[in-house]
Amino acid sequence: MRAHGVQFLFTLPGGHISPVLVACEKIGIRVVDTRHEATAVFAADAVSRLSGRIGVAAVTAGPGVTNAVTAVKNAQMAESPLLLLAGAAARLQKGRGALQDIPQLPLFRPICKSALSVAAVRDIVPVLRRAIATAMGGTPGPVFVELPIDVLYPFHVVQKELGGSQTPRGLRGKLVQWYLRQYVADLFAGAWEPRELQPLPLSVPRATPKEIQLCSELLSRARRPLLLLGSQTLLPPTPTEELRSALQSLGVPCYLGGAARGLLPPDSPLLFRHNRRRALREADLVLLAGAVCDFRLSYGRLFGRGAAVVAVNRDREQLLRNADVFWKPRLAVQGERLWGENKPVWGGMNRFGVRMNRFGVRMNRAMAAVSPQCHLNPLSLLLALDRLLSPQTLLVADGGDFVATAAYSVRPRQPRAWLDPGPFGTLGVGGGFALGAKLCRPEAEVWILYGDGSLGFSLMEFDTFVRHKVPVIALVGNDAGWTQISREQLPLLGSAVGCGLAYSGDSSPCWAAPWAAGWPTAVSDQLTN
Repeated sequence: MRAHGVQFLFTLPGGHISPVLVACEKIGIRVVDTRHEATAVFAADAVSRLSGRIGVAAVTAGPGVTNAVTAVKNAQMAESPLLLLAGAAARLQKGRGALQDIPQLPLFRPICKSALSVAAVRDIVPVLRRAIATAMGGTPGPVFVELPIDVLYPFHVVQKELGGSQTPRGLRGKLVQWYLRQYVADLFAGAWEPRELQPLPLSVPRATPKEIQLCSELLSRARRPLLLLGSQTLLPPTPTEELRSALQSLGVPCYLGGAARGLLPPDSPLLFRHNRRRALREADLVLLAGAVCDFRLSYGRLFGRGAAVVAVNRDREQLLRNADVFWKPRLAVQGERLWGENKPVWGGMNRFGVRMNRFGVRMNRAMAAVSPQCHLNPLSLLLALDRLLSPQTLLVADGGDFVATAAYSVRPRQPRAWLDPGPFGTLGVGGGFALGAKLCRPEAEVWILYGDGSLGFSLMEFDTFVRHKVPVIALVGNDAGWTQISREQLPLLGSAVGCGLAYSGDSSPCWAAPWAAGWPTAVSDQLTN
């Protein structure tokens, strides 16, 4: 792991993985223990998204593994490369009632690029090298490596545990003891021989010159082209500055999503933030760069009649998601990028986009000016927050209603400065994402934007922040309910059952101010103004 640039191992400790934790401590990999296994995986996910290196988490066997499943699935759908190490019962004891023994590989095969189990000590290094290359190559994603307890502990411990110390009785006892000793000998055979540690080469699909040329021709003929960029566009090996320069050279209006938010400056005339549905209907060419025709694009039903669609994605299944059902690509490229030497090709579309953006800004300001009878106007609060943010601010989004509002009103100042769950929409990422983000970028001011529902998933991780001296700021939009759900459930089904929370800790339905508990004066003054 050290040869692959790993700096942090996120974990919740357990006896099955204790040797991994101690070994990391000895060689200078920082062990960061959390209060839940999912948080450890979320933190590793954040490190991989921000650093370009593999993020690593380690969990104990059984319930430690099952607690990590949701976070791993979230990483898979967000295309985050990460390595999950898991303890397991000794191979000889599997299926015999060993502590926390369950079939773990079947849980992860459907949601990981690879799920492997190490059979002998000599296999640890080659398995991990192959796993990391798999996670980072092609379409990135998580890999799962199971480390049975007998390949981790020292030889004398395993020999004593499995070989036994009592003198065997009878022929059967002697045969069993002989078999166990042979098993231990084979388990450690070749364990101390040198191994190649350096990273394996990564396989990344590329667009062909013919595909680039065809895309250039389509762009040159378009009068109202539009780009939709997803997180995948920021994956290595393309440098971020090169990507930004290419976008500015093309001069095509853009909508940015996921980690791509902040790729263009907040005041860039190419950056669109509002009225995406209308812009897609009006565009005569739409280039999907890592964007997928799933629920976020109404499965491809948002494109205008006759619009040419160019789709670029590393993953073939995502590239053609819902194709020939609601849409059909004019050009589909399974590759890492599709940038040619193009001059600006657009004209009227930018004026249309600027007009739509200005309309959206005016609507935001109008709604922010409404003063509720009590509490705060969340849009007004978030617009005030946007004015406070420094160029180094990194935002972690974990919530429903409050975060959806923030997505339209708070502007990241640089690429990879906005972390959200991705298409799986998992609540509870906040604590882990913020932990990984602040460790990875100690100079950044990290804000978690919580809903009052999502806060409950990682509230105990504030203990983790304190213990590991990781200062983050959390802003909680507390409307005492699962409002994003009740907004549809109540009118459609006539009841908001299960959607109510409470303004816990205060008997009054209206609070005087959110900083009554001691917000920094400078922040409170800015938000008041």
